Amino acid sequence: MKGADLFVKCLEAAGIEYIFGLPGEENLAFLDAVRRSKIEFITTRDEQTAVFMAATLGRLTGRVGVAMSTLGPGATNLVTGVAYAQLGGMPLLVITGQKPIRKSKQGKFQIIDVVGMMRPITKMAEQIVSADRIPAAVIQAVRIAEAERPGAVHLEFPEDIAEEYSDEKPIPWKKVRRPVPDDKSIIAVIAEIEKARSPLIAIAAGANRKLIRKQLRNFIAKTKIPFVTTQMGKGVEDEGTAEYIGTTALSGGDHVHKATAKADLILLIGHDITEKPPVLPRVGQKIVHLNFYPADIDHVYKPYLEVVGDISHALWVMSKDIKVQKRWDFKKFHKIKDELRAHIGKKTGSDRFPIVPQRFVHDLRQVLPRDAILSLDNGMYKLWISRNYPAYEQNTVLLDNAFATMGAGLAVGMAAKLINPRKKVVVVAGDGGFLMNVADLETAKRLKLDLVIIILDDSGYGMIKWKQSGMGLKDFGLSFENPDFVQLAAAFGVTGHCIESAAEFEPTLRNALKDGGIHIIALPIDYTENARAFGGKAEDDE
Repeated sequence: MKGADLFVKCLEAAGIEYIFGLPGEENLAFLDAVRRSKIEFITTRDEQTAVFMAATLGRLTGRVGVAMSTLGPGATNLVTGVAYAQLGGMPLLVITGQKPIRKSKQGKFQIIDVVGMMRPITKMAEQIVSADRIPAAVIQAVRIAEAERPGAVHLEFPEDIAEEYSDEKPIPWKKVRRPVPDDKSIIAVIAEIEKARSPLIAIAAGANRKLIRKQLRNFIAKTKIPFVTTQMGKGVEDEGTAEYIGTTALSGGDHVHKATAKADLILLIGHDITEKPPVLPRVGQKIVHLNFYPADIDHVYKPYLEVVGDISHALWVMSKDIKVQKRWDFKKFHKIKDELRAHIGKKTGSDRFPIVPQRFVHDLRQVLPRDAILSLDNGMYKLWISRNYPAYEQNTVLLDNAFATMGAGLAVGMAAKLINPRKKVVVVAGDGGFLMNVADLETAKRLKLDLVIIILDDSGYGMIKWKQSGMGLKDFGLSFENPDFVQLAAAFGVTGHCIESAAEFEPTLRNALKDGGIHIIALPIDYTENARAFGGKAEDDE
């Protein structure tokens, strides 16, 4: 069969159900093969949206998400999303078109070295140079993308190879079992936890990728050891339990970091140094690295012990064999938790308008069901939600604390709703991030998604303004004017709401979730609370 048909058959054999993309003329044979396949093709209005959606599919399912673009400017538009997936540990395959490689009549028109561009930000980047090579290239790319640590891979598919015939057959995908940790390493960790006076658990991004919740819950239920989470570890364990202390929304100085400083041993589950360190190590403190792969050592992350391999298996053995110790003292952690709860509770009933972040997050949690999914763009609200919003279920707070790019919130929410059609999905975006990819409101409407989009309007880049102020610099270069968001919603054929009082937000959100369809809620917000609640410096400086 033709290379284009073989490529699509290989994707089907690998279990691919969706491709997100914005095609060009170099992809047309491939696109036609997709038309005749079982794979659903979703056209987006920007390549960035396509790759964010594909990465989110990978994040939520553990199976590779696929995005497609043409060559040149289409491929360069993928780069931000590719880096997002690579740093965030999300399995992603991007397929880019290319001019014929054997004989081209267009010289260097639109041609750059896309494979060379992708190599530094992927686990694998390869040009397919013959149709016979397609089956091996596709299955290898899928396997590499999904293997721990997951990430992005890239295949360039020239249009003459798409027309070339091959007798090769697709290679079916098979699940690969993860190796279990060495018994001696688990025994050593159990001994150290039993010896500790005040052990603490920290749950990070890698724990959110796999179904470890049952074994983690058993371990916590038996030992009663308290836990904290990183931003990307939220929801792995129920944050409504007595053992939850808080989330490391800031890099230092906050209540949660005071708790980690009082632990003499921290069991750090699934930590990846692409996310800011949840622990600022102190002398005499022992850090245990429990993850699918060995620790990446740097000046702020130097584990005392490592358990490498399947996290669930390690937790199962630890739950079975650990002996609960009377010497364990968790009072100091629970005292800090009480202080943090009191701090978080301040101003949740404030009627001040524009709304203060504490009231916004409180009302958001009051309205949303336990299993509702929040998709966060990147901005100041990410810290407020991480810190003040308890997550009860896994992958119900989707945020990026690795690449931390703006503009992804809408696309992530769209993909989350596509995969979880029965769950309520709410996008929270700043006015800056939302307008970066606003065109794909049309995509959400075309897909008939039920989606609520909350735009926090402060007419500026709020997080950077906070840092600018914390550095003692004058307010400059970070403000802008916004469109009328209600009229903007109407132009896309969706429903818009402009909130004019703090009390108006909660019922508006409740009704939007009940009514279905796409709703945009423009909510003015007052970020002057940042300095009072978090201190004058931005998180990077702590």
